[in-house]
Amino acid sequence: MIQKILRVSFAIIGMLVGMALASVIFSNTWILEPFNLSLSTEFEVFVYVALIIVFGLIFFILFPLMLKGVKKLAKIAEASMENVRLIDIGFGLGGLIIGLVIAMLISFAFVQIPFPWVGTILTIVSYIVLGYLGFILAIKKREEILLAFQSVKREKEANAPVSQKRSPKRKGAAIPKLLDTSVIIDGRIFDICKTGFIEGPLVIPVFVLNELQLISDSSDELKRNRGRRGLDILNKIQTDLEIEVQITEEDFEDTHEVDSKLVKLGKLTKGKILTNDYNLNKVATVQGVDVLNINELANAVKPIVLPGEEMKVLLVKGGKENGQAIAYLDDGTMIVVENGKKYIGNSTIVLVTSILQTAAGRMIFAKPKK
Repeated sequence: MIQKILRVSFAIIGMLVGMALASVIFSNTWILEPFNLSLSTEFEVFVYVALIIVFGLIFFILFPLMLKGVKKLAKIAEASMENVRLIDIGFGLGGLIIGLVIAMLISFAFVQIPFPWVGTILTIVSYIVLGYLGFILAIKKREEILLAFQSVKREKEANAPVSQKRSPKRKGAAIPKLLDTSVIIDGRIFDICKTGFIEGPLVIPVFVLNELQLISDSSDELKRNRGRRGLDILNKIQTDLEIEVQITEEDFEDTHEVDSKLVKLGKLTKGKILTNDYNLNKVATVQGVDVLNINELANAVKPIVLPGEEMKVLLVKGGKENGQAIAYLDDGTMIVVENGKKYIGNSTIVLVTSILQTAAGRMIFAKPKK
């Protein structure tokens, strides 16, 4: 139905074109002079009707071809814009406007040329060339432009009065913290931010959000639950906490791994990466990017016990070796109790004999006091 209405509308446009053409013909009599035609009222009416009908039929017949061409162009435009990011479009439009402004200023000089047609051609060419150059250069030099703005911002902050530098109310004064996928899914970042030990802004790259979405759409139930948990944690951080959260559209098309993109973004923004990924921690440190590891923080705040101290624990299961029993502290620290198997299921007092610190955490060895 819509196509029929559009086709009729297109035919009406053709009829208007025919009417306009007839009007041009009769307003310029020199067009008819070579044919020796007499300009009677009947002749004018005939020409008007003939051109209206002919152009109406032409536009009506050509409408399917025109519609097919428009759909094809729309698909081409959609495919070419599919991988274009919003930030690139913004930079491109900004560069285009600057290029057109420069072209307009240059065109004032072309007006002074004695030959008007030469000035017109040069003006058109300058608009096309400078507009195109402005659009392309702004996209290709996007990272350098961002770095320039950031360096100017840092210089202003460095030259600001001491009272302003130390003011906690200044937004953006803290170093940005870049969240990776693992630390979002882990969920402890919400509790840490809630205590106020982490200053904002928290920066969540768009490629991390895309990875979370892929995980939450996974066919594997475990992965799907982990991805949805990560999205829920992000929602809680944005709604329940007062900490500043930023979503950055910055991406690196030449890099496919999320960890590598995160390290590049850390270099670009001079931010710190928040993670609990051991490998990402090492790679980022080697490349000079600061890392805040949640696991290291958890190990640092675990209760400190010394050999010879007593503690009351609940023995929950047997250990690997004969006669061993296992208990856990509230923070998850494992306690291996020698000769404690007979106390499984009971709370008992144990004496700490030694402490083993590993990359995975702290392990305590003890024996029953009795």
